[in-house]
Amino acid sequence: MTMALERPVDLTDPLTLLPSELADRLVSRITTEHPEISADTTRRIVGQTAAFVAASGQQPGQNLAPSALVDHGWHAFILHTVDYAVFCERVVGRFVHHVPTEDGDEAPGEAKETRERTLAAITAAGFSIDTDLWPDMAECTQCHAGCTDSPNSGKK
Repeated sequence: MTMALERPVDLTDPLTLLPSELADRLVSRITTEHPEISADTTRRIVGQTAAFVAASGQQPGQNLAPSALVDHGWHAFILHTVDYAVFCERVVGRFVHHVPTEDGDEAPGEAKETRERTLAAITAAGFSIDTDLWPDMAECTQCHAGCTDSPNSGKK
């Protein structure tokens, strides 16, 4: 399956990196799994996910991490493995792996530093930041570099 874009890419709006059909499928998956999140917010999450993955691929070894909301988008995108792999190859030039950290690997204050590094990488890649989706992670209690699907995230 190829991912043809039917509209020009606007680097300030990362949602334009995704074909509309794929963006719609990701929005649908996230709103189904997280009905507490509005469709409008979910569409913004999908855009920030595209920016995060694109920036992560340009910053190998930089230990970037999504916010809790953007992590919902990343997990939904990864489940669409063919589309995700094609996106990574087209936008980054290689596959961007999801590599969770082990419990206790994060030092005090590291979540805030990781957030700042991540947002700087997204900005450096030319994308706008939706600040509402990237709250201050200084008080983050999640392990696995902010991954909401971590076994210690409190989800049952």
